[in-house]
Amino acid sequence: MSTSTTSAGLRRTAARRPAIRPTWCCSFSLDPQTPHSKPYSPIAKPHSLTSRRILSPGRVSPIDSDPIDSDPIQDLQEKRLSSVEESRDGGSFRGFRVRLKGREGEVVILSEKEKEMICENSEVFRGLIGRMDLNRGFEIELDGVKGLEGFKATIGLMREAGRNEMRWLAKIGVSGAIEILEVSCSIRFERGIAACLKYVEAAPWTENEEEKLKTLLKTYSLNKTLTQDIVSRFCTASLTSSDNLTVHLIRSITCGSNSKSRRELHTLMNGILSSSSMYQKDIAGLNKEGIYDLCHSVLDSLLVLFKEERPSAERISQQLENLNWLSEILIEKQIGEEFVDLWINQGELISMHEISSPMVRYEMSRVSATIFISLGKGKIHINGEKRFEFFNSWFGPMLLDFGWLRRCPKGLEMRMLEEYIGQALLTLAMQQQQRFFMEWFRVFSEQGRECPNLTRAFQVWWRRSFVRSVGQR
Repeated sequence: MSTSTTSAGLRRTAARRPAIRPTWCCSFSLDPQTPHSKPYSPIAKPHSLTSRRILSPGRVSPIDSDPIDSDPIQDLQEKRLSSVEESRDGGSFRGFRVRLKGREGEVVILSEKEKEMICENSEVFRGLIGRMDLNRGFEIELDGVKGLEGFKATIGLMREAGRNEMRWLAKIGVSGAIEILEVSCSIRFERGIAACLKYVEAAPWTENEEEKLKTLLKTYSLNKTLTQDIVSRFCTASLTSSDNLTVHLIRSITCGSNSKSRRELHTLMNGILSSSSMYQKDIAGLNKEGIYDLCHSVLDSLLVLFKEERPSAERISQQLENLNWLSEILIEKQIGEEFVDLWINQGELISMHEISSPMVRYEMSRVSATIFISLGKGKIHINGEKRFEFFNSWFGPMLLDFGWLRRCPKGLEMRMLEEYIGQALLTLAMQQQQRFFMEWFRVFSEQGRECPNLTRAFQVWWRRSFVRSVGQR
């Protein structure tokens, strides 16, 4: 390309490029001083307004800067504003305009009444307008506003006064009030802050709303007198230890007399105590001694009930249900080994089992079933001697009560129980296994399905004991 052609191309490019417009910036604060600005001679179309574009708190950006992610409303009062151009219409336009642009491109231009309202109520905007020469035209543009609806709702709250504020906030609900509170904090709308805090404190929250409130109160330094009642609703510093409170709640459930309510509360507490529970940010501990004290208390009550002249099947069933639930809690929390020891040593209860009606006694084997399943799954780790003692104490009663448990399982998976009794039995020494398999064989041959089916475990034991492996002599 020739030199003359290149020069002509550069001249055409320069002709299309707009003239660089001088700008000035100001430091923003709540008690502004008149800025020292130097007007320039406008070379542009008439009736063009100044564009004061607030792109980001904390940095000064040219008018043509790329948009950024931060919310221009938040922390507006703390930092600096972007560049400002004066009106280029020779002063024919007076005052200012406020233009809000949302992140999705939606635009709201405030009316004259709304401008008056916001300047009257917001310390931030009062300070902003105080910096301007209102003999010239200005446009304040807030670009990329995150909570545009919240900003509009905040102006709506400005129209209300006195008791009407509470009624107005009640119509938009807690989520809306939190949005208005955030905008009010950003623009220093003190009456709005007080009204929103008063309303939110008296209203119920969802968990999501509570998290938003916590974040907002951490972000802004608000009057403690206004926020103390709200903070007290999610501050747990002075509450009783969760460990002790949990034991107290469990004790209340074990003492309850309404079966349906107790089952519902069992489900509630199991959810709270679960390590994957939505209620726990961290896995809460459990007062082990407190739970074991409850176990001893329930066992003492059982002995008293069994010794009555006419034992109440219903009351015995309730106490055994409590004991079984406590054992499940201890096993789930991996502190159930001592419970197995406790259950092994219930010689008096075992003797009561031998002389009691099947209708009364079979619930004892429900507690044993929980332990058999846990041993078979490997959730309880006790030595071989303790495992033998447990089988020696409670395997016989289980063979007798299995038919009753089948007829009234109350959520107990009978096939799973059969499988894990067999698995637990196979953890014993071979000679001990032989003793208990022979006992099972005798009862099963007489009672059939009234007895647990341990044939698969029996086959494993037989193969290990008498069938030689390949290559073994």
